[in-house]
Amino acid sequence: MEKGHDPRLASIEMVEDILKKHHDFASKSALQRALPRTIQTQTFNRILNYLEKSNKIIFTKDRAVVWIFSSDAKLKKVWQESTPL
Repeated sequence: MEKGHDPRLASIEMVEDILKKHHDFASKSALQRALPRTIQTQTFNRILNYLEKSNKIIFTKDRAVVWIFSSDAKLKKVWQESTPL
């Protein structure tokens, strides 16, 4: 487990809301710059780790961040098996 404090729910929701709205970002730093307020890098990375483990985001081969959360398991499978453009 990483040292440091756990992210606040408001911070997690802020990152989720931005991802839901825009769906993808070319990089983690692009996502972090798009946030309405600053989050420490360690906290930001913990949030992204949580979102990835909970199957809400994926990182592409190019390290883009993509919101994939859906209650439809078939849609997630299609996305994961698709060929990047």
